[in-house]
Amino acid sequence: MFGLFRENVRIALDSIKTQLLRTILTIVIIAIGIWALVGILSAVKLLENTISSNFASMGSNTFNIQQYEFNTQRRGGGEREKINPIISYDNIREFQDRYDFPYTQTSISFRGTASAEVKYDNEKTDPEVQVFGANEYYLTNTGTKIQMGRDFNFFDVQNNNKVCLLGADFLKKLFEGQNPINKTISIRGVKFKVIGVLESKGSTFGNNQDLKVIIPIQVARGIFTQPNINYTISVMVDNKEMLQDAEDAALVAFRNIRGLSPVEENDFGIARSEDLINRIASITVYLEVAAWIISIITILGSSIALMNIMLVSVTDRTREIGVRKAMGAKRRTILTQFFIETVVIGQIGCLLGIILGIITGFVFAKIVNFDYVLPWMAMLSSVIISFIVAIIAGSYPASKAARLDPIESLRYE
Repeated sequence: MFGLFRENVRIALDSIKTQLLRTILTIVIIAIGIWALVGILSAVKLLENTISSNFASMGSNTFNIQQYEFNTQRRGGGEREKINPIISYDNIREFQDRYDFPYTQTSISFRGTASAEVKYDNEKTDPEVQVFGANEYYLTNTGTKIQMGRDFNFFDVQNNNKVCLLGADFLKKLFEGQNPINKTISIRGVKFKVIGVLESKGSTFGNNQDLKVIIPIQVARGIFTQPNINYTISVMVDNKEMLQDAEDAALVAFRNIRGLSPVEENDFGIARSEDLINRIASITVYLEVAAWIISIITILGSSIALMNIMLVSVTDRTREIGVRKAMGAKRRTILTQFFIETVVIGQIGCLLGIILGIITGFVFAKIVNFDYVLPWMAMLSSVIISFIVAIIAGSYPASKAARLDPIESLRYE
């Protein structure tokens, strides 16, 4: 049985060689469909996993008060439907005074700059470092962990101590082989003592989250004095069951701070990390559906091409089929031979498409600096789809070959 199968595979490969151009075109068409499926699904899954993991680190018991909701609506001309005022320093000061929901902790932060230059001794970084001002709850509320050293404490923030936390990239960019704890760095001429190094978080869309410095918020306000600084408020609840009540209390408090009447809409946004994750998931579903539609249309075209090439092959090999039948080959043997030929062509196209899809996903991951993961489900689906397509496309040609009359086939010129 195995010997017969091996012989049929050999005959299939020989047949492919005799009609190489047509076979290559068919394989390329199949490969394009599989490439689209594996490549797009790889990119979508990378995007979803990376963004979801970044926002999931905030925790399911945390919500933010920010300038806009995640789903800011826009007019047809591209303009925002409503321009919300920034979250100002007066807003956050008043919120801290008013908001007293039990078992919560409130983080206040802002980004002072995304182009700072950090100096240590005679070394300095490129002017691409992000500097954040934050209070002692920032790391906990954002799900950021300390790799070495310690976090800010209450006294660091209240006394405006010149201390800082560094991103993981500084270990190789500024402190090669050195322990940075208790070392002194300089930002815009202000010296800071390093008290901690953050665990690596990687990059998202070119935004390097490991090349940043966090300093006490009041110290940051003294260095970065540009107008209209936009702050972010993050509230963490000890018990997730109290999250909705805490969010409602924050909504009421901030509406009062903004001076909104009961009939006015919010001019700020309240968002949970899981809200964004759900939106990302809903968007990626559409992308996945689009990938499947593109692939199915392309594979449908390839199935027609595969059927045509096999019909031509049956016509070209009519005498061969007649000789094989005259020598005792059964209909089932002829049928199996042509089925195997279509499956071999389909699987070669599938293999080529998977390789191209993996390369596409890998290149995409390198460009946006994501962690690449092999799309096993997409690859398995591709193998199954290409096999089914080969069976469907090969059914009629194989059946036609098996039904040929040996005497008429021997007469065929």
